[in-house]
Amino acid sequence: MKITTFNPQIITGNAEPLVQLFEELGFQKRHNQEGIGDLDVTGIRMKDENGFYLDISQPDSLKLPNDLVAIRMNVDNFDEAYQLLTKHGFKNFYGEQTVSTGTSKSAVLISPSGFTINLIEHLK
Repeated sequence: MKITTFNPQIITGNAEPLVQLFEELGFQKRHNQEGIGDLDVTGIRMKDENGFYLDISQPDSLKLPNDLVAIRMNVDNFDEAYQLLTKHGFKNFYGEQTVSTGTSKSAVLISPSGFTINLIEHLK
């Protein structure tokens, strides 16, 4: 398994103020996807002039009590990475479900100590 992307991600109920904040910090929107999966997620990818990436996700069908900070980790083999993380005690936020868009497969996994990884494989 190879990690192809590794950067911070904020999962929020209200993306717009965060987008504005990070734009003021020098980030620009690079990619914006709406209606992802059953959770109706809006996904915003941002990048600054130094090459740092940040993802902001807003799952419209979930009412989050507060923002979650996660690590976005793209891999070339979702199943292998998923098995490795669950072997180390990570639990899938969606139960056993994954989010599939036709071009990607993902799951939000929470570690035993509480940190979160959004595991993603872009399908070819």
